[in-house]
Amino acid sequence: MNAIPTPPTSRTPVGRRPLLVLGAAVAAVALLVGTLVLMNQREPERIGYFADWNVANRGYTVNELRNSGAPEHLTRLMWAFGNIDRDGLCFIPEDSHDQPWELYQRRYGEDESVSGEADEYEQELAGGLNQLRQLRAEYPDLGASLSLGGWNWSVNFSTAARTEESREAFVTSCLDLWLRGDLPVRGGEPQGGQGVAAGVFDGIDLDWEWPGGQGNPDNVEHPDDARNFTLLVAEFRRQMDELSRETGDDYLLTVSLPGGAAHTEAFEAELFEYVDFATVQGYDFAGPWNERTTHHSNLYVPDYNEDANSVDAAIQRYLDLGADPDQIVMGIPAFGRGWQGVPAQDGGRYQEASGPADDDYDGPTRPFDQLEEMGGRRFLDEDSGSYWVYDGDEWWTYDNPDVIELKGQYVRDHDLAGMMVWNLDMDPDGDLVRTMRESLD
Repeated sequence: MNAIPTPPTSRTPVGRRPLLVLGAAVAAVALLVGTLVLMNQREPERIGYFADWNVANRGYTVNELRNSGAPEHLTRLMWAFGNIDRDGLCFIPEDSHDQPWELYQRRYGEDESVSGEADEYEQELAGGLNQLRQLRAEYPDLGASLSLGGWNWSVNFSTAARTEESREAFVTSCLDLWLRGDLPVRGGEPQGGQGVAAGVFDGIDLDWEWPGGQGNPDNVEHPDDARNFTLLVAEFRRQMDELSRETGDDYLLTVSLPGGAAHTEAFEAELFEYVDFATVQGYDFAGPWNERTTHHSNLYVPDYNEDANSVDAAIQRYLDLGADPDQIVMGIPAFGRGWQGVPAQDGGRYQEASGPADDDYDGPTRPFDQLEEMGGRRFLDEDSGSYWVYDGDEWWTYDNPDVIELKGQYVRDHDLAGMMVWNLDMDPDGDLVRTMRESLD
C-alpha cells in the first residue's frame, strides 16, 4: 500500500446539449481563476544549510558547493551558525575553528574561488562571506540567511531574550553584524569595517535549541524562555521591517523548530504572526540513545512501533498550534544514523543492538553519499516512508531518493512551503538536492 493517498477525483455529469454561450462563459471564468491561482502560487522553498566549520574541517568550500550543481536547485542557503556572547549580543568568536579567518579574512586563490579570480591582500572582504557574495552574483535568485544558534551556540539565547532592553540590543547587534555587514577589524588583517559585508545576507534564521530546555546542557535557561522567544521574534520582525524601510530591500525572518513532541510544547502560536516561514526538523527521532534500531526520519509512524515519532506528526503539531501550511518547511536529513551488533531478523529493523555504530562523520552518523555506496541489503518501506541498509551486523537508516520523492509528494498534497536539507557537505554531488527539487515540481 502506498503511504501517500491519492486525492479522489469527481466529475459532475452535464446535459447532452449544453448552451454554447453558457459553456463559453464558464470556460472564460475557469481560465481567469486558473490564471489568478498560478499568479498567486509561490515557488516551493528549497533550502540547504551550509555548515561553515566544514570549510576548515573538511575542505568543503563555497566553490565546492558551486561545483556540485546544488545552487541552481536551491532557493535559499542557510549559513550556520552565528554566535551569541555572554552579554546576549551577536559576535564572531576568535577561538572556534579560527572563524574570523575562514569567515572573512582568508584570501582565496583563483583555483579555489567561485569567480575564478584570486583575492587581493588588501580587499575589505575575503573568506567564505566573499565567496558567498560571488555565488549569489552568479545565482541572483538564491537567497542567503544567517542562522543564529544551533546546538552548540544557543548557550546564551536565553540571556539575549530575557528583557525588552536585552532583546532590542541583541537584535540591533545581529542586524548590524550580519545584514548591515559591519565586521570587526582583527588580528592585524585589513579585512573588516562598516558595511563591508552588506548584502551578503538577506535574511536571519533563529535556531534556538531549545526554548524551555532539553538542549545543550551548557545552555542558560529561564522559566520564561518560551514567552521571551516569541517576544524576541517580534523584535526581529520590527527592526528588520525598519531596516527594509531604510534600505528598500526585503529581509526574510525564519525560525528552526524541533520535531519532538515535548519540544513543541515550548512554542507559542503567536510567533507565526512574525515569521515568513519555519523549518521543522524532520529527523533525529532516533539515535545512539536508542537500544533498538529504529528510523530517525520516517514520514509516518511505522507499524512496528506505534509510539514512534514521525515527520507527519511533527508537522501536524505545528499546524494544530496555529501555523498556516504555507509557513511550514519540511526538514530532511542528508545523513543517516547507525547501530552495530544487529541481529538479522526483519532485516535488522527494530532489533536490540550491541550499541551505536562507530564514530564516523560526527558520532554514529554517516553522510548520504557514503551511505549510498555501502554494500549489504536495502529496504524501502513506502507505508512509513523510510529506508535502511543492513550490511554485515550494521544497520543504517537514512533518506534515499525514493523517500525524498514520497516526502515531496506529501509537501505538495498538504500545500506546505517546501523542503530543507541539513546539510550540504553531506551531499557533495548535489544528488539529494536535485531529487528534492524534482519531488516538488
